[in-house]
Amino acid sequence: MTEKRAQFATRLGVIATTVGSAVGLGNIWRFPFEAGVHGGGAFLLIDLFFIFIIGVPVVCAEFIIGRHTGLNIRGAFRKLAPGKSWGIVGYLGLLASMLILSFYSVVAGWTLEYIIQSMSGFGGITSVAGLHGQFDSFATSDIRPVIWTLAFLTINYFILARGVQKGIEKMSNIMMPMLFVILIVFCINSLRMDAATEGLSFLFKPDFSQVTPSIMLGAMGQAFFSLSLGLGCLITYSSYFKKETLLLRTAGIMASLDTLVAILAGIIIFPAVFSFGLEPAAGPKLVFEILPSIFMQMPGAMLWSTLFFILLFLASLSSTISMSEITIAYMTDEFGFSRRKATAINISVAMLFGTLCALSFGSLSEWTICGMTIFNLFDYVSSNILLPVGGMIISIFVGWVLDRNVVREELITPDSSVRPWMVTAVITCLRYIAPLCIGLVFIYGLI
Repeated sequence: MTEKRAQFATRLGVIATTVGSAVGLGNIWRFPFEAGVHGGGAFLLIDLFFIFIIGVPVVCAEFIIGRHTGLNIRGAFRKLAPGKSWGIVGYLGLLASMLILSFYSVVAGWTLEYIIQSMSGFGGITSVAGLHGQFDSFATSDIRPVIWTLAFLTINYFILARGVQKGIEKMSNIMMPMLFVILIVFCINSLRMDAATEGLSFLFKPDFSQVTPSIMLGAMGQAFFSLSLGLGCLITYSSYFKKETLLLRTAGIMASLDTLVAILAGIIIFPAVFSFGLEPAAGPKLVFEILPSIFMQMPGAMLWSTLFFILLFLASLSSTISMSEITIAYMTDEFGFSRRKATAINISVAMLFGTLCALSFGSLSEWTICGMTIFNLFDYVSSNILLPVGGMIISIFVGWVLDRNVVREELITPDSSVRPWMVTAVITCLRYIAPLCIGLVFIYGLI
C-alpha cells in the first residue's frame, strides 16, 4: 500500500515555504547590485513588470504540475506525458538543484563565519581595504570555509530529516517572520541616515533615459532567477499542497513578498551606500567588505553587523532547504527510500561537491574546467543553462501540451475568485511571452 503523501498543514505554511524557496541571496545582494548597475528606479519598475508578466504565470505552471500529480519533478512529467521526452526537465532540475546546493552552501557558510566575526567586532578592522584582506585570507584558506560549508549542510540535514510538516513547514514558519522583522528593523535604521533621501530617490525615482536593451534583459533575468523558476522546487513543494490551496493567489502572494524582500534590501543598502560615499554598483564585495565597514562606523556596530549576517543565513537556509527537497522527494517517490536515508544521501553528495567548491578559492583555485573554477562552473552551468532551459520547457509544456482542462481545474476552484479570462491570460503568457523572454535571458547569459 502506497503511503499517503505529506501535505503542508496550514495556509501560512504554504506561503512561508514557497516564499522561503524564492527568498535568498539573490534578493538581498543580487537585486541591489543589479539596480545599482542599471540606475535604480527604472530597473525596479521593469523588474516588477516582468515579475508579474513572466514570474507569476511560470510559478502557476509549476504549481499546476506539482499539485495535479502529487509527485516529484521526474514522476510528475512521466505521469502527465508518459513515453515522451518532456521528462528530461526532471533530470535537469535534479542536476541544477545539486549544483546550486553545492556552491550556494559555500557562500551560506561564509555567513556563519561572519556572524562570529561580527560578534568579535572584526578584530577592530573598520576600513574596506582591511576587511577585503580579511575576507580574502578567509576565503582562500582550506580549513574554515570547508568547516562552515559542512556545518551549514548539517543544519539542513536536521531540518529536512524531520519531514515536510515538522521540518520544512515548521522552520519556514519561524524563519520567514524573523527575516521580515530583521529587514524592517534595518530599514528603520537606514531611513535615519544622512543620505537616506538620496538613496531612496535613486531606488524609487526612475530615469527612463537610462533604459537600454541590457537593462531590459537584466530585469528579465532578475525576475526569473529571483523566483527560483525552472528548478523544480515549486513543483515539489506544490505536490504537498492541499486541493483547497488557491494556486493563482498563492503565486501572486509569493511573487509580491519575494519582491518586497528585494525592495526592503534596496532600502537598507542604498541609503547606507550614499551616506558613506560608496558606489551603488559595488558588486559582490558589498556584502562581505563594504557593508561590514559601514556597520563598524555606526553606533551599535556589532549588533547591526551580527543581525545582518543572521539575515543572510536565514535567507540562505530557506533556499537550500527547497533545493534539497527536490532530490529527497525524487528518491522517496521513485526508489522508496525512507526520508532520513534520502536526506542523508542528498546532504552527503552536497558535502562532497560543496567541499570542492569551497576549495576552489584556495588549493584548487588552479584546477579549472573551460577556464572556470569548480565554484564558477557550477554557478554558470546552473544559472545560465539549466534554469533557463528548465523554465522554458515548463512554460511550453503547460502552455501548449498539457490539457487545458487540467489548467482550468487547478486554477479555478469553487471558492476562488479566479475567472476564465485570468486562466486565458496565464496560458497566453506561458505560450508566447515567457518562452520568448526566457530564451532572450538564456542567450544573453551565454554571451
